[in-house]
Amino acid sequence: MLAKKLKKGDTIGLVSPSENVIEDDKKDIEESVKLLKKAGYKVIFGRNVYKNTTGYGATAKEKADDINEMYSNKDVKAILSVKGGFNSNSVYEYLNLELIKENNKILCGYSDATSYINYIHEKTGNSCFIGPNLKSLNSWETDYSFKEMLKHFERGNLNLLENDDECICINQGIAIGKLVGGNLSLITNMIEELDFVGKILFIEELAIESPPALVSNYMYKLKQRGVFNNISGLWLGNYEGEYPIEKIFLDTVSDLKLKIPVIKSNNFGHTERKMTIPLGVNAKIENNKIELIERYLED
Repeated sequence: MLAKKLKKGDTIGLVSPSENVIEDDKKDIEESVKLLKKAGYKVIFGRNVYKNTTGYGATAKEKADDINEMYSNKDVKAILSVKGGFNSNSVYEYLNLELIKENNKILCGYSDATSYINYIHEKTGNSCFIGPNLKSLNSWETDYSFKEMLKHFERGNLNLLENDDECICINQGIAIGKLVGGNLSLITNMIEELDFVGKILFIEELAIESPPALVSNYMYKLKQRGVFNNISGLWLGNYEGEYPIEKIFLDTVSDLKLKIPVIKSNNFGHTERKMTIPLGVNAKIENNKIELIERYLED
């Protein structure tokens, strides 16, 4: 059973499984909450979002408790990560997966949230998305991310590229497969936990944390584990490093006979043009285009 589309008046629950909210975050968070309320939504914060129990954030159990409570709260129709950071994987063993599976609802975030969102989707099949977090709704110069989020969550739109989104073809071909992905470094760390066979993999990376040599490291790990031989297609996203991410990828697979289509766009990841991408949903790559080809939310 799919999660339901959002309707005006619905409540969005806010959790922070990566880092706790600090003073410098508050202005962006307050403005993002205003955006959601202006769009007709109610918001509630997890009780541990502001906690700093360990000195570097809430404990893993406190963070997981917030996630579990949002899934158990019948009034909450969607769950949004507040911000990024590190170690959202710490919540794994404290998640009530049976509860989560029985209460499917929209779950969304990006960057470090790649870990816990992909984990929940892999374990439950729930409606999970890589897209904006709360802070990013207001902290960029355009409203692209906010509009794209509502386009998907309210209307279930199948477009992954808007008319002014440039998408280039790196390797031609046609592929159909379920979407898996997010931040490259986190996806690499989850090689043992995710099923890549027949999937369309989408990856992006933050250049200030991952120089080209480190991106190469991640790419080679994926190659050495056979990921590039098992996926049906590859969608490269934003990376504002010294070398384009597509060059690093092609350097990595130069000795392979590349049989999969590869495309590149700058509308997901650490960029103000941030698409909302559903996990586990069939998409189609054809030359320089990608689109969803199945429904992913119920009315």
